[in-house]
Amino acid sequence: MATPVAGTYPPYFQRYIDLVKADSIQVAIEKYALSIEQFFKNIPLDKVEYRYAEGKWSIKEMLQHIIDAERVFAYRALCIARHDQTPLPGFDEGTYAAAAHVATRSWQDLLDEFIAVRKSTNFLLQSFTPDDLQQSGTTNGHPNTAVAVCYTVFGHILHHISVLNERYL
Repeated sequence: MATPVAGTYPPYFQRYIDLVKADSIQVAIEKYALSIEQFFKNIPLDKVEYRYAEGKWSIKEMLQHIIDAERVFAYRALCIARHDQTPLPGFDEGTYAAAAHVATRSWQDLLDEFIAVRKSTNFLLQSFTPDDLQQSGTTNGHPNTAVAVCYTVFGHILHHISVLNERYL
């Protein structure tokens, strides 16, 4: 079973990877896919513009960030799994958020996009063989493996669900 091995991914991914309680990508998909989707579907509409403090993202902005980050992580996993040795850049989440035009989008539109991106990512992750998952590349100047990026997809969302539960809902 393919799980991330410490030292084969950037240290700052550890906090995300630790949140994923699964011994394979397939188990992670089975364990988290539906519950993640249901969590976001169950956020009350009257809460989606809420910010717990000035300068913090609204729930809508956080969901857009999660969508953007998942796309970046999926691309990284794809490149690494396909043996692409091109160093992949980091991304500035603040710059992405500022340019996302979330205020012009409805909550339902964001939910629909999120669900589509999640399903697409799950199909991609399920397509990887054990060998694909062990491939290494470079992300944001650090060595990384496809399997670590795959776990980060789920850990990043779980991290934000925790923040939402603690500070927003």
